[in-house]
Amino acid sequence: MDTVKLSNGIEMPILGYGVYQVTPEECERCVADALSVGYRSIDTAQAYYNEEGVGRAVKKSGIAREDIFITTKVWISNAGYERAKASIDESLRKLQSDYVDLLLIHQPFNDYYGTYHAMEEAYKAGKARAIGVSNFYPDRFVDLAECCEIKPMVNQVETHVFNQQVEPQKIMERYGTHIMSWGPFAEGRNDFFTNATLKTIGEKYGKSVAQTALRFLIQRGVIVIPKSTRKERMIENFNVFDFALTDEDMQGIAGLDQGKSLFFSHYDPEMVKWLIGL
Repeated sequence: MDTVKLSNGIEMPILGYGVYQVTPEECERCVADALSVGYRSIDTAQAYYNEEGVGRAVKKSGIAREDIFITTKVWISNAGYERAKASIDESLRKLQSDYVDLLLIHQPFNDYYGTYHAMEEAYKAGKARAIGVSNFYPDRFVDLAECCEIKPMVNQVETHVFNQQVEPQKIMERYGTHIMSWGPFAEGRNDFFTNATLKTIGEKYGKSVAQTALRFLIQRGVIVIPKSTRKERMIENFNVFDFALTDEDMQGIAGLDQGKSLFFSHYDPEMVKWLIGL
């Protein structure tokens, strides 16, 4: 497994398993399958309502806790210093762990400065080995990064071949922040899984469209957390370290970038209102 070194020296697997939209009932089984395949990084969140499943699977796996990298996120309704502080302890209880490896602010809304202050305290207390943000567009990312004590170590944002986040990634790098992808397969939008460019390039290596897309992101230094509830797909997504794309391949896939979200915009007032109301 390749890793990235976060700004504080912590090694994080560049490929992990995400449990977004995995039901609480399925989560334990899915995480157990992912761990059996070889994944050692699991990404969850308070808003996914499946932290308990992650905790149970990790506990029952027989794998040492220090060998598994767990990420969780503080949701909007838990924003602000006091609420965030309490919610972090609640997440640890659900995860059955004294610490989380990476703690993120899930969305840049409500009192995220208070939330980040609580996260900085958790980091200093050993409750989080690393901290960062998620879904922070460059403007809000720079605002927080300039005004906090501990720079965000990760920013998890929508990143896939159709929205490659090239310029935002450069901005993050100025602050020592690693980019992390959610939705590396664009949830199948834009006919992702039948894309001719990805298919043609993948065929050269005997790889699928999904594997080719993941390899593209990994070679750009993007942390990826593909999600599947099927073990055979988990295995497929994991097998992306036995080939490398050429510069020509990378340039061909770079040409797919549309430079905009396929999902939502934080600049849309109605979308912001909807997220806050969740």
